[in-house]
Amino acid sequence: MSALTPPTDMPTPTTDKITQAAMETIYLCKFRVSMDGEWLCLRELDDISLTPDPEPTHEDPNYLMANERMNLMNMAKLSIKGLIESALNLGRTLDSDYAPLQQFFVVMEHCLKHGLKAKKTFLGQNKSFWGPLELVEKLVPEAAEITASVKDLPGLKTPVGRGRAWLRLALMQKKLSEYMKALINKKELLSEFYEVNALMMEEEGAIIAGLLVGLNVIDANFCMKGEDLDSQVGVIDFSMYLKDGNSSKGSEGDGQITAILDQKNYVEELNRHLNATVNNLQTKVDLLEKSNTKLTEELAVANNRIITLQEEMERVKEESSYLLESNRKGPKQDRTAEGQALSEARKHLKEETQLRLDVEKELELQISMRQEMELAMKMLEKDVCEKQDALVSLRQQLDDLRALKHELAFKLQSSDLGVKQKSELNSRLEEKTNQMAATIKQLEQSEKDLVKQAKTLNSAANKLIPKHH
Repeated sequence: MSALTPPTDMPTPTTDKITQAAMETIYLCKFRVSMDGEWLCLRELDDISLTPDPEPTHEDPNYLMANERMNLMNMAKLSIKGLIESALNLGRTLDSDYAPLQQFFVVMEHCLKHGLKAKKTFLGQNKSFWGPLELVEKLVPEAAEITASVKDLPGLKTPVGRGRAWLRLALMQKKLSEYMKALINKKELLSEFYEVNALMMEEEGAIIAGLLVGLNVIDANFCMKGEDLDSQVGVIDFSMYLKDGNSSKGSEGDGQITAILDQKNYVEELNRHLNATVNNLQTKVDLLEKSNTKLTEELAVANNRIITLQEEMERVKEESSYLLESNRKGPKQDRTAEGQALSEARKHLKEETQLRLDVEKELELQISMRQEMELAMKMLEKDVCEKQDALVSLRQQLDDLRALKHELAFKLQSSDLGVKQKSELNSRLEEKTNQMAATIKQLEQSEKDLVKQAKTLNSAANKLIPKHH
């Protein structure tokens, strides 16, 4: 319910009174803050109508849920915008102690909790957003790594703590927007956890997922082991988003140029960091190619050795079969010598067989190492491609920033020229003012002279009048 709607037991205010009430409201950027039941309502100024309209009552649950969705969506807009602006101005990797980042996670937690169905357990009813987040690994295979990492963390004991850790890991991976979009697109899976009119089931959830794309420009690093995520209390601090409109208008031009220069420096530093990473990856790829060629040569040598051993084994088998036949046909006195030769041949065959088994084990080990190296090379190539795509997008952003910088510089020069013209005009007006002041002084002096002459003439006339009488 809008704060401008009059109570039922009060007379209907006029348009002038409503306009005055709207001007006296505290503003949060482009939003109006007002109380609506137990919620702080945020309404965009463009959406406010200054004429009272009939609205539904507070008791309508659908209306309350819609109002809560709108509030959370507006709060998410403010949180994401403030986080991106402050992070770009800061120009470094963010950690868990950064206040705007903490407020962002609090807002996301409220968004995910909105409209959750209460699940009955033997301890009572429980509401947790960890259940929907576990579904992401079924929709996006890349999210399985995050879910496994969250489950392996030793300090987390509650589903709420696991959900908070999942959000932080997804932000570090720069995949939070992708995961939320994939989750929101599966309404049939979310219906198990959320009510029909919950934020994740309505259009506001898709809007928030789209806004999360802007967070991909932020680098964040969190240490989960020492952080107590189970017992944290998520309270939104509205004072972070209150802005003074008069002061912001005065420094708007300088603030834009400073922000653009800071963003340009940040993008250039990130570009240098990516170039260094690409060079390191290229060096690793070269080393892997060299080791791969070496392993290929060793594999060829091992294959040749196996072929030679197989040939020797066939030859030994033929000799042993020949000796057995000769033992059967030959005299008894020769059997002892032939038996010794046969035992030596068997011993030699056993040694050759053992050597062959050792070579086969070594070959299997070399093949497994080669497969691991090929897998590592594929992963490195994929990482290099992703870094190159990110580098291209950052270069495009840098070109856009340079064009915007030139445009602002041109506007600044034109404004300086206008200031010079105004100062010249001001100096001319001051000269004319001084001339007019001098003219006024001369006129005042002449007026005094005329008054003196009039007084002398009057005195002379008074003297002449008695004489005529």
